[in-house]
Amino acid sequence: MFSISRITRTSSFTTQFRALYRFKHSARKLQSIPFSIYKKMSAADRLNQTHDILSESVQAVENPFKVTVIGSGNWGTTISKVVAENAALRPHLFVKRVDMWVFEETVDGQKLTEIINTKHQNVKYLPNIDLPENLVANPDLVSAVKDADILVFNIPHQFLPRIVSQLQGNIKKDARAISCLKGFDVSKDGVKLLSTYVTEKLGITCGALSGANLAPEVAKENWSETTVAYELPKDFKGEGKDVDHAVLKALFHRPYFHVNVIDDVAGISVAGALKNVVALGCGFVEGLGWGNNASAAIQRVGLGEIIKFGQMFFPDSRVETYYQESAGVADLITTCSGGRNVRVATHMAKTGKSAEECEKELLNGQSAQVFTHVRRSTSGWPSAVRPMNSFCSRPFTRLSTRTLLWTLCQT
Repeated sequence: MFSISRITRTSSFTTQFRALYRFKHSARKLQSIPFSIYKKMSAADRLNQTHDILSESVQAVENPFKVTVIGSGNWGTTISKVVAENAALRPHLFVKRVDMWVFEETVDGQKLTEIINTKHQNVKYLPNIDLPENLVANPDLVSAVKDADILVFNIPHQFLPRIVSQLQGNIKKDARAISCLKGFDVSKDGVKLLSTYVTEKLGITCGALSGANLAPEVAKENWSETTVAYELPKDFKGEGKDVDHAVLKALFHRPYFHVNVIDDVAGISVAGALKNVVALGCGFVEGLGWGNNASAAIQRVGLGEIIKFGQMFFPDSRVETYYQESAGVADLITTCSGGRNVRVATHMAKTGKSAEECEKELLNGQSAQVFTHVRRSTSGWPSAVRPMNSFCSRPFTRLSTRTLLWTLCQT
């Protein structure tokens, strides 16, 4: 249930000491449960008991943190559900009300925000999933982020520049952020993490969340795990006064959604972005009928390229993150097994249709996370990949997809 090895992968001696203290304290509380009672508990009850005890070990803060989630797609709504559940359970840490910014749409003649706030379901992007009553859909971005201490970005990456420009001057100066976005900011100056983009544009510290998390499964409360990466800022106010690893774990960790918090923001961001390139390759070979062996080769080559990319552009990223954390190889396997990019690429290979056509047919208004168009050459292979915009790595996206497929042809 507990892992000392995970505790030791924290950012400083002080953090390690505090984490170890909490670990020992929580272990003692678990040991205090009579075995006769513990053995009668279901697996879910045991997870809940452990979750509750770990939550109690987090020190109360002077002023509970107000949390806002920016985004309401299937993953955005799922994360909002997780956050709102924890906010309701932990008044010593978080303000109960959690705002979720929603791009207003009309569904069956009714505003989507009204449906969410009355029926407590996102009928368009996450149907048949009940949402907590303390989760409030807000169509006004500025109003949603007002007084928020923690901002969770969960929008399609192509909308980030516009959203950030609207937030400038409208958020707390000492707010903290977590990015659930996948991709890079690529310019003539090089490759930049989206969390870095947020930090530079808004002047706030931004971490990242990524892992083997298919939104529908998390929403249905099927067990899964994720990785949150956050590096304490230079202006950290101290425990009990500011967001730290313990606070972030309390915010995102649920009995069905286990969280490990580290400080390698670059590592999990690179893995989270480039897994989608590999997923394209898996989708293409699936659509062409090459089978599981070819898909496994795609993933092997792809993981190696992801690590090389990380070491080249972000030398501070740690190689072990790619194979020890959920955000690494676990997320790669999950995404290549059934994510939206695989489905779109498979459909493209089978039908010869453009990415835009396949997205409209398969994704209910959402988009695949890597490209907008793939041209099929006369030999049947995708001959070029044009990324959506600067938030995908242009040269790496184009070269990696073709290189992966070329490698299979040569072996």
